[in-house]
Amino acid sequence: MQMADSVTGCVLLSLCLLSGGVDAGITEFQAGITTVARPSGITAGPDGNVWFTELNGNRIGRITPQGVITEFTTGLSVNAFPFDIAAGPDGNLWFTEQVGNRIGRITPQGIVTEFSAGITAGAQPYGITAGPDGNLWFTEVGGNRIGRITPSGVVTEFSVGINPNGQPYTITTGPDGNLWFAEYLGNAIGRITPAGVVTEFTAGITASAGPVGITAGPPGDGNLWFTEQVGNRIGRITPQGIVTEFSAGISAGGNPFGITAGPDGNLWFVEAVGITVARITPSGVVTEFSTLTAGANPFFIAAGPDGNLWFTEFGGDRIGRIVLHALLVSAASRKVHGAAGTFDLPLQLPLQPP
Repeated sequence: MQMADSVTGCVLLSLCLLSGGVDAGITEFQAGITTVARPSGITAGPDGNVWFTELNGNRIGRITPQGVITEFTTGLSVNAFPFDIAAGPDGNLWFTEQVGNRIGRITPQGIVTEFSAGITAGAQPYGITAGPDGNLWFTEVGGNRIGRITPSGVVTEFSVGINPNGQPYTITTGPDGNLWFAEYLGNAIGRITPAGVVTEFTAGITASAGPVGITAGPPGDGNLWFTEQVGNRIGRITPQGIVTEFSAGISAGGNPFGITAGPDGNLWFVEAVGITVARITPSGVVTEFSTLTAGANPFFIAAGPDGNLWFTEFGGDRIGRIVLHALLVSAASRKVHGAAGTFDLPLQLPLQPP
């Protein structure tokens, strides 16, 4: 079935909904989330809670470690479509507005401020992260640029050195003091220094891999790790640009999307089509755990302030929590397959709000 909130003009990925049981250690929270909210970005907050965006719900959400959810709408423009979110160096949360073409800031108390000055029309801000320089950095999937915004809201855009058709998706701070980003259509991993100098790396990335998520590795690893949504692989890139791809252990058609470093020294990622939570060690060994509730379509994943992992369920309108110890001692790697329909997930938002 096609999502009610997708329209002509979207770039769509058809997602097969799989059925299966959820392992112990994974809890899904839905109470308090607006229907068809489409939770997207997620991050640990400075207040001990986890914060997330609601793409269709046009809200910012907060969930406590116990699973109590609060939604915030005041101060958000109509049809802003908040997408990704990150904790800033100023004690606030910062988020992208893909259709609103703005960067938003929300305090732990829920006060929202939006910034649009300096952002080119049609830029479609997408991923966002705190930089090593005390600023926030974001990608412009429509404008093919990288943006920087200071805590006071001053924006600078960088385009030199970026593939004009690259479509930079997510962005993260690397262990080398630079920012690193994934280019979906450019099939590249990009690096930008705090001064704005861009280098793109394509060698070692299989053609049409579709890099989407990216994160710095766990302490001591010193690399960047990324997901290849179309290629169905996990990639590792050194600060020098040497790429290694891993596919063994990832189910066919899993479509890895979000990825993060876990508190256990491994990388954790979610498979949007496989509806699965998976782990990859720094040496490249993959373990997939049980499928989530049918239709969950996990999207982004982040380490929480409570020592657990948290993820958004774009299709299920839920937030998931992974308690690692409980997960690992439950039925190991249980996975049940069974097609139960299709789901259309927009990789890129429509040019006009639905």
